[in-house]
Amino acid sequence: MNYRKDRQGRDISILGYGCMRFTKTAGIIDLAKAEEEVMRAIEGGVNYFDTAYIYPGSEDALGRILENNGARDKVYIATKLPQYLMKNLNTAEKIFNEELKRLRTDHIDYYLMHMLADLKEWNKLKALGIEDWLADKKASGRIGSVGFSYHGDTEDFIEILDAYDWDFAQIQYNYLDEDSQAGRRGLMACARRGIPVIIMEPLRGGRLVNLPKAALKPLEDSGFGWSAAELALRWLWDQPQVTCVLSGMNSDAMIDENMRIASSVEAGSFGDREKAVTDEIVSVIRSREKVGCTGCRYCMPCPHGVDIPGNFFYYNQVYTEGRISALSDFGKAMGMHKTPGFASQCVECGACEKHCPQHIHIIDELKRADRVLRPLPVKAGLAVIRKAMGR
Repeated sequence: MNYRKDRQGRDISILGYGCMRFTKTAGIIDLAKAEEEVMRAIEGGVNYFDTAYIYPGSEDALGRILENNGARDKVYIATKLPQYLMKNLNTAEKIFNEELKRLRTDHIDYYLMHMLADLKEWNKLKALGIEDWLADKKASGRIGSVGFSYHGDTEDFIEILDAYDWDFAQIQYNYLDEDSQAGRRGLMACARRGIPVIIMEPLRGGRLVNLPKAALKPLEDSGFGWSAAELALRWLWDQPQVTCVLSGMNSDAMIDENMRIASSVEAGSFGDREKAVTDEIVSVIRSREKVGCTGCRYCMPCPHGVDIPGNFFYYNQVYTEGRISALSDFGKAMGMHKTPGFASQCVECGACEKHCPQHIHIIDELKRADRVLRPLPVKAGLAVIRKAMGR
C-alpha cells in the first residue's frame, strides 16, 4: 500500500474505505460480510475509513467491527457533522456524542462539515459558534483534524477554503468532473494552501466502470490491460495533490483489485499515451451531450443568479450517464444551495450570450435544460427538501 502525508505528517493510505455502501439485506447492513471486508482491507494496509452520521447503520457497523477485532488503533476514522441539521451548538454536541457512541471510540480522527455548498452555510455555522466548539474539541483530543465535504462550484469552494484554517477537504473529482464542482482548480487551490484532499466519487458511483462500448474501445485497444476502474483510479493517483481516494468497496474482488493498484501506482507515471486514451473516452462520452458548454464561465456571473454552466453540466449528464443519476447529482449539488441558481431564474437579459466563446444560444438552452432537470415531480421533491432544510 502506498501512503501520502496529511497536514500533521501522518501517513494516510492513498486508498480509503468508503463505508456508505456496505452490503445490506432487507435494508440492514450484513455485519458479518462487512467485517470480513473491512478487516481484509486493514490487513492490506488501508487505514482511512470514511462514514457519516446520516449513512444508515454505517457508523455503528464500523464501530462494532473495529471493537470486535481490536483494530481501532490501526485506522483513522472520518465522519461528518450534518451541518444542514444544525440549529445551535447543543445540536452539534448531541450529534457528536452520538457518533462517538456509535463508533465506540473517544475521538474522531477526521471530522467533516458534511456537504457544504457555499460560503453562506459556513458563515451560518460560524454565527452559531462552531469555530470555538471545534477548537475546544481539538484541544481536548476528541477531534484530530477538521475538514469539509463539498458539492458546489469552484468559486464557492475557494471562498470556503479561505474562510477557516482547514486541515483537509473532500471533493467529488474524476476525469469527467475535472472542470466541474471543485474540479482541478479547487484541487490546486488546496495544494497551494497545503490542504490535503480526499476524493469521493472517483468512479462516478460506478458509471466510469460501466462505460459505453464506444468509450471502452480506446482502453481495450490500448494494450494497457487495465479495467475501466483501474484507468480512473490511476488518473487520480497520478496527481500528487490527491491524498486519498475513497472507494465504496463491498466485495473481496473489488478490495483486492483496488489494493493492488494502490500498491503499484506512482504519481507522475500516467504518460502521454494514458492521457490520450482518457481523452478519447471523455470525447466519446461528451459527444452525447446536448450543449457544447466547456465550463469556461465567461458567461458568469449571471446578474440574476443563474448557474449557467452548472445547469448545462447536469443537463448534459442526463444524456451521457442517465436521467436518474443526473437528477440525483443535480439535486444534491445545485438543489441544496441557499441560492440554487436554477435556470428558471433567467429573465432573458442576454448578458451571458455576448460573452460565450462557443456562441451558445444560452437563453433557449436554459429553457430546455430546466424542462429536463426540473420536471414537476423533481420540483415538488426539491421544494419539500429545501423547506425541511430551511432553504
